[in-house]
Amino acid sequence: MGRPSRWLTAVLGVLAVTLASTTAGTIVSPGIAQALDNGVARTPPMGWNTWNTFGCNINETLIRQTADAIVGNGLRDLGYRYVVVDDCWFDPNRDAQGNLRAHPQRFPSGMKALGDYLHSRGLLFGIYQAPLDQTCAQYFDAFPGSTGSLGHEYQDARQFAAWGVDYLKYDWCSPTGSIDDQVARFGIMRDALAATGRPIVYSINPNSIHAKTGPQRNWNDVANLWRTTEDITNAWNTGQTNGYPMGIQNIVDVNVPLAGYAAPGGFNDPDMLEVGNGGMTDTEMRSHFALWAMMAAPLMMGNDLRSADAATLRILKNRNLVAIDQDSLGRQAVQVSHDGTRRVLAKRLADGDVAVALFNQGSATTTISTTAAAIGKTGTSFTLRDAWTDATSTTTGAISASVPAHGTVVYRVSGGGTTDPPAPTTFRLRSESAGRCLDVDNARTANGTGTLIWDCHGNANQQISRDGQTLRILGKCLDVPTDAANGTRVQIWDCHGGANQQWTFNGNGTVSNGRFPALCLDVTNGGTANGTTVILWSCHGGANQRWTRV
Repeated sequence: MGRPSRWLTAVLGVLAVTLASTTAGTIVSPGIAQALDNGVARTPPMGWNTWNTFGCNINETLIRQTADAIVGNGLRDLGYRYVVVDDCWFDPNRDAQGNLRAHPQRFPSGMKALGDYLHSRGLLFGIYQAPLDQTCAQYFDAFPGSTGSLGHEYQDARQFAAWGVDYLKYDWCSPTGSIDDQVARFGIMRDALAATGRPIVYSINPNSIHAKTGPQRNWNDVANLWRTTEDITNAWNTGQTNGYPMGIQNIVDVNVPLAGYAAPGGFNDPDMLEVGNGGMTDTEMRSHFALWAMMAAPLMMGNDLRSADAATLRILKNRNLVAIDQDSLGRQAVQVSHDGTRRVLAKRLADGDVAVALFNQGSATTTISTTAAAIGKTGTSFTLRDAWTDATSTTTGAISASVPAHGTVVYRVSGGGTTDPPAPTTFRLRSESAGRCLDVDNARTANGTGTLIWDCHGNANQQISRDGQTLRILGKCLDVPTDAANGTRVQIWDCHGGANQQWTFNGNGTVSNGRFPALCLDVTNGGTANGTTVILWSCHGGANQRWTRV
């Protein structure tokens, strides 16, 4: 969910609280993760959520009017079916038996009646709750009470099923608890929903007010959808790596490296759409929608659909992009190349086609080019369908477009055969254990500058190019001293081609050094925090030594 800016000061104060404190109540052991396979979200859910436009100012009339607009605008028939009622829908007090109930003034007909209305319109019913004692609005004193699900998980799940709920958004919204505590607590509601026997999409957000644990693991053993970033806001770039609030560009930088987690039944969630809320140009809103489709993101509209203009509806109703998002293969686009300005993403599709996005992150029009081979197509003749204009063209392999500032051109490439795109020649190295990328400390270029892990972003101090067995970054090479041993920090140095600057990518995901082949790139003590140093350590293949090129 989002937070009004007047709460920012309070948020910053809360973040100073130690993350070592534990959540209230009993935390069960996370145990061994089992893949979640509840039969829902085989493609990313599509629909609408109340929060981005209305916050706490919601009632049953608004929800019904919006449902009618979804149907009347033809959005339901395109796949936008989930109508999610976010925070502030509930009576601040549970009843004498501890049951949740609808807010008597806002939803006088009750939540079951609302769900019945949505179902009668061919839509699906979504609702909001939190795993601790308070929801986000309650935590920030914007709405009274303490009606979170802590200690009521199975009771609440049964209540949701009785109301006909089809989708639960479950929002941590607390600085307390470790990532293991989150996994355990989210897992309780996962199991409670399963026990109802009703198919309910389970969408979690571990990041609200908390350290950003969303990108740090593959949550598909816990939920169908998991937020990877802080809350979205109606802006292109807020300058945040992964902090409140997030612009479109900032979210893309975090979410793109997580492509390997997406699959039918489980998807990275970069937050709800801001299309139609103003604050961005038409080009930026089109990029926003196109990039969400390429990233196999849930397409949850967040604008006032009762007054949506024609330009907004043209974006939301783009059939070509909806088809790419909803492709049954369930893959998220992988990064083919990125030079800091021009970014190429490729998404393999179920029918053998490949969707390719040419994304211009810069401030001026530029030409972005790639090839059919680079995106995983084989052969000599291909058809390109422009997702925006629907125009088609042919090529023997070259794929190129002039792309405006902050614009994204998307082609659906058909013809020939299909393989997975080859590993990019320019990439970042993302740690499997930390979910963060190898980074040169403060982008300094002096010989001997050390490396560390940091939230993945698009800046040059994370951009690596491979030249033979050397790894170049910021005009230097990844290097270790010639007397390196266990614990020696990895650094950058003028490129000279020596064995201590040679690196081998091994089949188990580790990266070993040419001069010291028994030593591998390692995140110190398996740490996950920004700033944890990258060192050499005896190769053992653990998660803190496994790296993915993204």
